[in-house]
Amino acid sequence: MTSKRPLGIGVIGLGMGATPHAKSLKDMSDRVTVRGVFARDRDRREAFAGKFGFPAAESVDAIADDPDVDAVLLLTPPNARAELVDRLSATGKHILMEKPIERTTSAAEALVAQCEDRGVRLGLVFQQRLRPNAEQLRALLADGGVGAIAAVRLEVPWWRPQAGYYDQPGRGSLERDGGGVLLSQAIHALDLMLSVTAPVTEVQAVTGTTALHQMETEDFAAAGLRFGDGALGALMATTAAYPGAGEQLALDCANAGIVLKGRELTVNWHDGRVEVHEESGGVGAGADPMDFPHDWHLALITDFLDAVEAGRDPTVTARDGLKVHRLIDALLESSRTKRAVVPAGG
Repeated sequence: MTSKRPLGIGVIGLGMGATPHAKSLKDMSDRVTVRGVFARDRDRREAFAGKFGFPAAESVDAIADDPDVDAVLLLTPPNARAELVDRLSATGKHILMEKPIERTTSAAEALVAQCEDRGVRLGLVFQQRLRPNAEQLRALLADGGVGAIAAVRLEVPWWRPQAGYYDQPGRGSLERDGGGVLLSQAIHALDLMLSVTAPVTEVQAVTGTTALHQMETEDFAAAGLRFGDGALGALMATTAAYPGAGEQLALDCANAGIVLKGRELTVNWHDGRVEVHEESGGVGAGADPMDFPHDWHLALITDFLDAVEAGRDPTVTARDGLKVHRLIDALLESSRTKRAVVPAGG
């Protein structure tokens, strides 16, 4: 796409996760024109439109059939995706979609294939990949000075209360969300891990629901991991760790130990040097899932729109999301069967 006019954007799905997207679009007002925002609840869409100064759309069709809409931010729960992706991709709208892609991996694969067949860019909201310290981590690994990764430790010790969170209709259910802590919360950290490590080739896991929550799916997962380059790993993810803390990705390398925790990246060199890189703001680990600034979303949306204009894939593609889906499938299968499992494609 080479047009120099502002890109036309539609937004579908206006839950609490839509706020950082809206703030990002406001920051990009010199580059984009929001053509319409839609939620099935009229009061919600009118309130959202009024708050951010965007026009409210009367229907999905109003966005899908608008020739001036180039791309859509699709922010609905995963159970509402299939019909919407089909409708939008049929009219050539590029789509930046909230995670997960769908409730099951097979359904996710079908959506990805559909968009590819229709020549539509499908990006995924894995905003942690575009955070400054994640980019600094990738630069350190690419430079080679830290040496090969020998071990990986990933922790997601989050808290979500029963009242006000899991008591919401459908929250933590297979029908609406498709999964629990792995698919709904830890998916971000898992994607970040996979973006800097070799593929996971084997998992041995335990997953379940603690006594702190009443929900259909898991709120706790722990696993041992083997990676394709010989590195070993450990994973722990939960939404039962009151009051919640920032996720931590630790890489034990040949020449340094690297820890990305919350918004701080620390490099402990074996020669005694210590480097600390800090970002400001929260990470949404506690009772308020939206306790974070929108800078990561802004970077992600900017990259996606750059890709649309350049006719290339975005930095975070839906195929990256499929890798995480398959890893989560393996973790759940390992827990269910009480044996080691090789992730599909691993």
